[in-house]
Amino acid sequence: MRIALFTEVYLPYINGVVTHVKILKEGLEQLGHTVLVVTSDPDTRHHFIKDGVLHCPAIRVKKIYNYGLASPLSSTRLKLLEQFKPDIIHIHTEFSMGISGIHIAHKLKVPLVYTLHTMYDDYVYYVAPKHLARLARNVSHRYTRRFALTAQALTSPSEKGSVYFREVGITKKVNIIPNAVELDSFRRESITPEQIAAVKRQYQLDGHRMIACFVGRMGREKSVDVLLDYWAKEIKPEDGIHLLLVGDGPSRPELEEQARQLGIADMVTFTGAIQHQELPPYLAVCDVYVTASLSDTNSISMLEGEAAGLPVFQRLDPLNANQVVEGRNGFLFNSPEELGRKLRMVRDMDPEQLSALRDRVTRFVKDSGAEALANYTLSVYHTIYKDKTGRQAE
Repeated sequence: MRIALFTEVYLPYINGVVTHVKILKEGLEQLGHTVLVVTSDPDTRHHFIKDGVLHCPAIRVKKIYNYGLASPLSSTRLKLLEQFKPDIIHIHTEFSMGISGIHIAHKLKVPLVYTLHTMYDDYVYYVAPKHLARLARNVSHRYTRRFALTAQALTSPSEKGSVYFREVGITKKVNIIPNAVELDSFRRESITPEQIAAVKRQYQLDGHRMIACFVGRMGREKSVDVLLDYWAKEIKPEDGIHLLLVGDGPSRPELEEQARQLGIADMVTFTGAIQHQELPPYLAVCDVYVTASLSDTNSISMLEGEAAGLPVFQRLDPLNANQVVEGRNGFLFNSPEELGRKLRMVRDMDPEQLSALRDRVTRFVKDSGAEALANYTLSVYHTIYKDKTGRQAE
């Protein structure tokens, strides 16, 4: 098949959607399919294709991580897609490139797949003051509903997507396709002792009995403030448990101040932004992955932690509860006391118990690679292609 994947941003930028699209592209290509990623590029003034990516000129939006925003309509882009002759158009964004994908799918009479990656109710505060939050949510719901009604198939990485679509008035089937992870990059065998030692030295991490980490955007939706509150209430210096927060974002200054105010600054390290290719050693120095976020669908950062053998401590989120199986790939918590008790339990495991737990964690995600993601998604492509054309896809 020939597949066009539309995404607002792509490499070298990194976020969960970019990683998903990158791994999907690689998996589809491994299975013999031809993929074109269509994305905005604020560093170009002209459309061009290189290495399977169509770069579309865009303006840079400084308030949104310097991402690009392209015009949703372009005759040049349409012509290039006509030449590519896609069998499927798959949009991974609700913004300009998503609108572009819908427009081109309609023009070329090509089946359209729409993946909802983000629960936008958790992100309204980025664009609307508090007193306009309800209005902003209503607008967001109507907007998402229009996208969903246009597509022939809907997917999401978690059951949260199904619930969100129902909340906005969509009753279509939602195909739940879990995110994937670059397994080989994050396996501990891929990381040298020198790389691990360098990270420990840079952040003075030697001497702790346990290092817990969270990787992600330092924004309110990730509930790092809740994690810090829990830490202050339950973790004591004598526990020897250190928290490594990897990432940057608009809330980082206030989170650093919160840690100081809570008196736990000596137990918490903020690394700031880390390039994705440099991330594996950061996970390798850690013992567990911990998150209090209730906004994620199927966190890729969490999966990367599991690929590195880190048991996940996840704040109870009913719609994502199946992502952590108690004692198998991690532990659920719903209070500071529960988090502290379970962290200390893992900290005090003997080497054999800990090795067995790490082995269970890595086996839990062994089928979360590129080919698995591609096969899941292809089953959706084949169904809608046959429905629209009456023919089997090749």
